[in-house]
Amino acid sequence: MSNRSIMLLLVIATFGLLSALALQDVGYFGIIAPHFRSWGGAQVFADLTILAVLFCIWMVRDARRRGVAAWPFILMTVFLGSFGPLFYLVARELRAPVEQKATA
Repeated sequence: MSNRSIMLLLVIATFGLLSALALQDVGYFGIIAPHFRSWGGAQVFADLTILAVLFCIWMVRDARRRGVAAWPFILMTVFLGSFGPLFYLVARELRAPVEQKATA
């Protein structure tokens, strides 16, 4: 296992702990609700939504190039946020690298 994979798993574990504590404290909707109480919160929510959509687009394109299914990670992104892209990056690391096409 590469150092990058280990670091990604460490990030997932740490973020998972933070997420579990937040869920225990305020619940799923309690995490989302503050983003609708002010324009600042709405801006953060919109920013995170844009990032998630961009990451999903990248995951689909990258997964097609690598010959893997992106849909499980897209679903994870929709329901679990950053866990989708993080787990995709781990799965991507564990697969054989794709040969880069030579550009002329």
